[in-house]
Amino acid sequence: MVDLNDKVIRGYLMSLVGEDGLKMIEEMPEGEVTDEEVAAKSGVLLNTVRRNLFILYENKFAVCRRERDSNSGWLTYLWHLNFSDIEHQLMREKKRLIRNLRTRLEFEENNVFYVCPQGCVRLLFNEATETEFLCPMCGEDLVYYDNSRFVEVLKKRVDALNSSI
Repeated sequence: MVDLNDKVIRGYLMSLVGEDGLKMIEEMPEGEVTDEEVAAKSGVLLNTVRRNLFILYENKFAVCRRERDSNSGWLTYLWHLNFSDIEHQLMREKKRLIRNLRTRLEFEENNVFYVCPQGCVRLLFNEATETEFLCPMCGEDLVYYDNSRFVEVLKKRVDALNSSI
């Protein structure tokens, strides 16, 4: 079983299924169980359990087996959790985050920004020229925005994530 006390794993699962989903995972019985059994054991609403199980299934953390009742023809879904691939998923997520941060860093480094002193907007230089350096919301004069601190923070974050790969 996965260590749900690990803050990285807990945070990742929380981003996938939320607080109710995390509660459901913590209370889920071992072996194959129905969604009704999971709902009864965890105290989470049945619809929420079903939604979270399908989210986990899409992310390859839940395995589902269908069983047909020979008398009624009804399908029963039997679920069990499998977190054996979570490290690989976390690494993929980290690489995606690094890619997004690099894209943002490149955007921040290659553009000049102007902001409204009232905090209404932040515009690219071209957009600021179109509004004649006046805030389109309140009419204040736009001022140059030095984003060098933000660029440094992005660089440090990318470096920190790269060093832990």
